[in-house]
Amino acid sequence: MARKTSPTPPSVYRRQLSSRLKELRAEIGLTLTEVCAVVEVSQGSLSRIENGDRGTTPLLAKALLDCYGITDPAAREDILDLVRADAAQRQPWWKKYSAVINTTKYGGYLTLEASAVSLRTYESLLIPGLLQTEDHARQVITSMRFDLRPDQIEALVKVRMGRRRLLEGDDSVELWAVIDEAALHRIDDPATLRGQLEHLLEAMSQPNITVQLLPFSAGFHPGLDGPFVIMDFAKPNPGVVWMENGPNSVYFEGADELYHYSRVFDHLRALALGPPETHARLAKMLKESRT
Repeated sequence: MARKTSPTPPSVYRRQLSSRLKELRAEIGLTLTEVCAVVEVSQGSLSRIENGDRGTTPLLAKALLDCYGITDPAAREDILDLVRADAAQRQPWWKKYSAVINTTKYGGYLTLEASAVSLRTYESLLIPGLLQTEDHARQVITSMRFDLRPDQIEALVKVRMGRRRLLEGDDSVELWAVIDEAALHRIDDPATLRGQLEHLLEAMSQPNITVQLLPFSAGFHPGLDGPFVIMDFAKPNPGVVWMENGPNSVYFEGADELYHYSRVFDHLRALALGPPETHARLAKMLKESRT
């Protein structure tokens, strides 16, 4: 079982950078050992940079370019732009909330989610965080995280709302959510429920978002073990299955686990109402909530 707890797939910029640096070294016919002797860096470090396992600094990149005889200002600047872009991508927008995120073991998930090109999520008790309204998010976080101060709760609400930018723009992530009907019936505040239903209906109009409701009538099903998220990344990075279990949340990238949870998700999609039927059910619930 391949259990992982830290690294995210390398950024697009890092993959371009590692490939280009490897090409430049090959073009001049130098070995890793020879280059390391010139720039005074360990062979292991340079190997990880060329494989995309770690980033580098402008200072080291300039030393490598000098070693490879790259003097053209435009060519050098292209490489340095990749170095800077990779570094910038490793400074996520949620960094200012790092204190509360570190406290709640949330940072690893956010890093992975931000790198994904598609997300397949099943939720048994809650609306997926990416689809929650602010009012509902505050209600959920307040109830679940009774150990946090009000200011910490508000910080997490802001983070959850900030995540929704992943669903917007030309490079938006593809989201396919299967939501158990219980998640909606658990919302006991009428105003919050109306707002959440309206938001789900609006979200379903976006081409990159698919929502299916798993009705009570589905009975027992393969998702009874609990919620999960399948994250897919740009090739050649393997997909990841994230499972949240209190403070011990982990993700798995083994082929067996990915295959298993992909099959579970396919079964849940088949048991759930189709998107048109889901839209009709949500619209009916919204109408009834207003009477």
